[in-house]
Amino acid sequence: GIESDVYAIDYQAALNLLDAGREPSVSARHFVLLSAFCCRNPLLKLQQAKLKFEDRLHEQNDMTYSIVRPTAFFKSVSGQYESIMDGNSYVLFGDGAVTYCNPIAETDLATYMCDSAIDEKQWGRILNVGGPDEPLSNKMLAEMMFRAIDKPAKFVYVPTEIFDWSIGMIEWIARNFPSQKWEDVLETAKIGKYYAVEDMLTTEEEEKFGSIKMMDHFEKIARDGQDPFTPVRATAVISKTMEALPAISVGIPVGFGLLSKPGLVENVVASSPLSDVPLLIAGLSDNIFS
Repeated sequence: GIESDVYAIDYQAALNLLDAGREPSVSARHFVLLSAFCCRNPLLKLQQAKLKFEDRLHEQNDMTYSIVRPTAFFKSVSGQYESIMDGNSYVLFGDGAVTYCNPIAETDLATYMCDSAIDEKQWGRILNVGGPDEPLSNKMLAEMMFRAIDKPAKFVYVPTEIFDWSIGMIEWIARNFPSQKWEDVLETAKIGKYYAVEDMLTTEEEEKFGSIKMMDHFEKIARDGQDPFTPVRATAVISKTMEALPAISVGIPVGFGLLSKPGLVENVVASSPLSDVPLLIAGLSDNIFS
């Protein structure tokens, strides 16, 4: 989700495909864009890059198009599976019902995207789509996951304000030690907050599609294991810390967003004046990054 990555992939790579399809030797007739539901509230570089390409798609008239914006993938809400299998508590933000979602299965999404290419009523439109489930809170998802693996549910609750504390700390560092690397760390932390407080939920019936439900997915991964491309959440350290210490202790690391990209943090610290500040980063790295 850092700026260089998203503009290289979500904008430039998509534009390259569009340009290739417009070549006379190809003469593609329709372009189906996999965008994202979260583009409706574009606070992140990822969403801004996607919207920039959507604008380019709207501007051209060489081919028809459909813009598909799914709420979330099943794998996006399965990232704590390994942690709870290891006996850790499930980490919930706020009261566990800060956000609601209805993710869609990849196979259902693929069908929907193909349909959007052949159904003329879908052309030239932004198509929000979620799965068939009713609105699911994070706590409801967690309870389903525990039920699928036949373990008693246990939770730790982290105040959403932790993101504000962490982001504020990183913003101070980025302002006083300017570099693109710290801007990337800051963006990563903002991503963590965004998806902890924003709904990924379609509420209109026509924006629900498919037959595979979240419980089907959780039962499948309990039986067969996770998709290797599932983004595993680094929540085990938060779970253990919250069970042992007050909530403020979780705010000491440079931010929850950093936990998902330890390599990024290590590279930044090694090349910045903060490399000699043991309390802030280096002293914590043995616990966080090992």
